[in-house]
Amino acid sequence: MTAASTAIAAQSALDVLGTRHAYVVFALLLCIGLYMMIANPNLVKKVIGLNLFQTAIFLLFIASAYVDGGAIPIVPSGGGTGPYVSPLPHVLVLTAIVVGVSLTAVALALCIRIYDEYGTLRVDTLRELLREEGSLPARPDLPGSEPGSDGGDGDD
Repeated sequence: MTAASTAIAAQSALDVLGTRHAYVVFALLLCIGLYMMIANPNLVKKVIGLNLFQTAIFLLFIASAYVDGGAIPIVPSGGGTGPYVSPLPHVLVLTAIVVGVSLTAVALALCIRIYDEYGTLRVDTLRELLREEGSLPARPDLPGSEPGSDGGDGDD
């Protein structure tokens, strides 16, 4: 691959990113939301990550439904020409927003209830409290899980 073809490929990639900025925002929101749901130990931050993830999906549906020069799908009595925008993605996103708000309300209500009961919203602390309570089974004994052991081969 020559330097000129590399420069052309980079320029065309920048052109695509410049014209498809909604998809770039979609990818960023999706990655940030997924990371927050996986990496954060706090339950409220996990709910926020879930909302970011949902927002990314909404943006994907709306961006994919965009038609350049499209008109509303109401055809006048005399007939009309030209491309029309499908209302189905918009209806699906509207329904998903309602479901997302309901899911967020239930999740936050559960977070309040968990905090009242256990005094924490950290997942690791909740697991330990539930193990002590007997609601979760004890951790299985894995090789190298003894206290003071790093699980690797020692310098014996």
